[in-house]
Parts: sequence; structure tokens; C-alpha cells
Amino acid sequence: MLPRRTILAAIMLIASLAQATDYLVYIVCESADRIVRARFNPTGIHLEKEISTSAIQSDISGPHGIAADPAHDAYYVILGHGRPNGSALKYSSKNDKVEGQVALGLFPATAALTPDGTFLFVVNFNLHGDMVPSSVSVIETSQMLEIARIPTCTMPHGSRVNPQGTKQYSACMMDDLLVEIDTNALRVARYFRLGKGTEQGFSGAPHVMSGMNAACSPTWAQPSSDGSKIYVACNKSNEIVEVDVSGWKLLRRIPARDGVYNLAITGDNRLIATNKRNASISIYDLKSGSELARIPTSTTVVHGVAVSPDNKYAFVTSEGVGTKPGKLDVVDLATLKVAASADLPPQAAGIAFWKMEPAHQ
Repeated sequence: MLPRRTILAAIMLIASLAQATDYLVYIVCESADRIVRARFNPTGIHLEKEISTSAIQSDISGPHGIAADPAHDAYYVILGHGRPNGSALKYSSKNDKVEGQVALGLFPATAALTPDGTFLFVVNFNLHGDMVPSSVSVIETSQMLEIARIPTCTMPHGSRVNPQGTKQYSACMMDDLLVEIDTNALRVARYFRLGKGTEQGFSGAPHVMSGMNAACSPTWAQPSSDGSKIYVACNKSNEIVEVDVSGWKLLRRIPARDGVYNLAITGDNRLIATNKRNASISIYDLKSGSELARIPTSTTVVHGVAVSPDNKYAFVTSEGVGTKPGKLDVVDLATLKVAASADLPPQAAGIAFWKMEPAHQ
């Protein structure tokens, strides 16, 4: 007969598994032309499915950005490469089949949906084009039609929509600008200069020449959980700039780690930053601005981050180098430690949280 302690431990384990939750994410792997669906639960990370995104026979399609519909019915993949323009694809999450496609600008990158899933905002990063101002594409998702292409500034990146769905934010790497788009009027409402000592907000669209003088080189713009503040990652100067939305003014500059790149916010207003050159992620207490933890990632060239709706876990992708596999790290936001890791196809990039569901038995 088993010892009483062993029996009790087994009962507790079974009970915890019965109450456990599965967390599902979609990841795009840029140089492998793959979408990966991953499931995380108490038993670890399980790579459930790989879907090909190859749209060009002679070259990689370069999936870079991804966004998941809040109704869980669809997800959207942004292909950076084309002839010459990239595109956005709508996939059914029931069978992972393409339901629509629309051509965008030069090297479209990060994507964000409005909270109702009606519009998709994609920054046209223009990685391989001339160093000139680019744009944000607005796609109506039911028909997959580009209804607007809004000029902004040079190399826009980091598309995010506020919780109210009224504003979209991006940052332009070569112009040191944060740009705010009115999602109803479909035009630039305001912009903010991010360079240290030159911080200032303006109304209307920015007037920019070609870039190349960036001191901040912003790569991400992340609204707070209530939309009252915007956090901008300065990849070059290793800072996070906090901007007040109401007053459109600088609040503070938070010191960051080397190569701060992408940002995510929790519902309790902790900020998570991926540090691309430091091969780590940082978690910040936004009340004090202090770094609560810096956690090394499983491999180099850390890229994207997504947070579970219950604020328990952060899902972090790293690209790897060359033919080495990419990585998915799941960080427990209570213990501030990596809970699980898994190999991915090379150059794992954009990540989108899909849904939570009761754990499989």
C-alpha cells in the first residue's frame, strides 16, 4: 500500500490539473515561413501545429507580425516580403486556412486589431526601400480591404491600439517620433518628439525629411492598461519614455537594458520589455519605475512578448542566429522565473495570445 503522504500528493496533483488552464499562442517564424500554434499548461509547452505561410516560390515570404481576433475565430499574419510589397493574410482559427489576403506597403511589420476586431492597423516599415517617410495601412477585416494608407514618418514600427479602440500608436525609428492616429477619422491626430532634451508634443501630421539622425531609435509604442499613458522603447539610447496622453507631455524616462525592443503591459500595470542585444526580458513596476527582474532568454536576439489575460504568464520569442532554432520562453509573472521553454523554427518573431481554455486531461 502506498504511503498516506504519497496518496495525498497524488490527489492534490490530480486536483490541480483538473483546475488548470491551457494557454494558447500563435507565433510566426520569419525565415522559416511558418506559423506555430503553441499550448502551455502545467505539463509544459506543446507545439500543436505548424502552418506554412510561403507565398513566393523563389524567396521567403518573411512572416513578421501577427494579431489574433478577440472573438478567437481568426488571426492575421503579416508577410514582409512580396513583389515588392508585403501583404496581410486572414486565417481561420478553426482550420488554419487562408480566408483573405490584401497587399500592403513595403515590408509591413507589426499589426494590431481594434478591440472589436473590425480594423487591423499595420505599419509599413519599409525596411528595404529608400529612407523616406512611410505609412500605416488600415484594413477592414471582414472583407480584407485596405480602406486607408496613412502617411506617418520614417520606418514606423510597433503598432498598438489603446483599450478604448479610439487611437493607434506607432513609433518611427529614424525620426524619433511617437505617432497617434485617430481610428475614427483615420488620420494622424498628434505626434511627439522623443529625443532627450527635445521632447515636445504637436498636433496634426509630422513634417519630416529622411531620417538617420535618431538618438532614441524607437521600436515600440505600448499604451498602458487604461490608455492614459504611452510607453515607448528607445532601442538606441536604452530608455523607455513615458508620455501622458491627456497632456501629451513627457512624464519620465525609465532606464532600460541594452537594445530594449518590444513592450507589453499587464492588467496590473507591470511593463515587460524584451532586450534584443541583452538576450533578456525586464519586468518593471510602473509605480516606482524600478526593474523588478531581468530574466535571461533561452537564446539570443529576443523579439516579441505577449501577456496572458489573467496576468499570470508572459510568452517571449527569440529568433536565434542562422540555422539555430528560435525559442519560446514562458515566464511566470508571480515567481519572475522561466516556467518552460521550447524550440521553434528559425527566426521566431511576432507572437499573439490567442485564448485560454480548460486544460486537456
